Amino acid sequence: MAKKRILSGMRPTGKLHLGHLYGALNNWVKLQDDYDCYYMVADFHALTTDYANTSKIPENTREMVLDWLTVGLEPNRSVIFKQSDVIEHAELNLLMGMITPLGWLFRCPTYKEQLKELGDKDLHTFGFLGYPVLQAADITLYKANAVPVGEDQLPHLELTREIVRRFNNFYGNIFPEPQALLAPAARLPGVDGRKMSKSYGNAIVIDEEPKEVEKKVQRMFTDPKKIRATDIGHPEGCVVAAFLKLYLKDFDVREQQCRKGEIGCVACKKELSKAINEALAPLRERRAALVQKKDLVREVLDEGKKRALAVAQKTMEEVRKAVNLA
Repeated sequence: MAKKRILSGMRPTGKLHLGHLYGALNNWVKLQDDYDCYYMVADFHALTTDYANTSKIPENTREMVLDWLTVGLEPNRSVIFKQSDVIEHAELNLLMGMITPLGWLFRCPTYKEQLKELGDKDLHTFGFLGYPVLQAADITLYKANAVPVGEDQLPHLELTREIVRRFNNFYGNIFPEPQALLAPAARLPGVDGRKMSKSYGNAIVIDEEPKEVEKKVQRMFTDPKKIRATDIGHPEGCVVAAFLKLYLKDFDVREQQCRKGEIGCVACKKELSKAINEALAPLRERRAALVQKKDLVREVLDEGKKRALAVAQKTMEEVRKAVNLA
């Protein structure tokens, strides 16, 4: 029986961090066992917020693909490709935009949130508002049966499903409605307690040098009321605790020690630095070896382009006939 197909992607923002690793990438690696996986460098999507500065996209793409290969994505088990290499993404986005009501886009919960969060940029653009339509085109171009998502992304996927239903209603049953593949994923904060992001300068990248890991862990926000080791702690508000929950098998014991004033923040930070560095050591070694292969990323993306195009072109032939544009 043929494997079900999934599609997911990331915008090329450069080296990836622990939030990406534990929030998505480890799951992507596991999915290769059971699904026909398409993993996309979403460089068109990068333009929705960074249209004024595109100079870093090529280098960021290379860094991100290297990280994907480092953590275990394999070109012989997945299609790893660049969105802009398959122009059919733009064509299907155009056609889906024709039938998507504006009200659906304005009601998307992340639209107003991101306008506020990225207030230093002018995001009152057609491309930014239509971001979910391009996402729908990305998914449906490969007739993906499922999409690995976190709970916060469910509204976007439901909008994709609505667009699919409307498109199929007009032009025939062309696309499957993609299902959500919800997987348990750790949500790691940045060292300052905000969302982990390179733009905030609060991220630990997956090949971070040991000394840098130690410095960043030392900067981590802890319970401001726990001044001495013997003070009662509140781990629910502590960044270090959020990380230790990921690395310690007996975190429940550590949590109680903190609440009872039996351990201090300095000891926890030392333990966390050690745990992160032990986890990253094999990734640093593997990435260093991959970097030496100068043509590797280009070769991976070229092969991915061929495989992605074969599917995308077939889909668009079907779509053009259905819309009477053939």
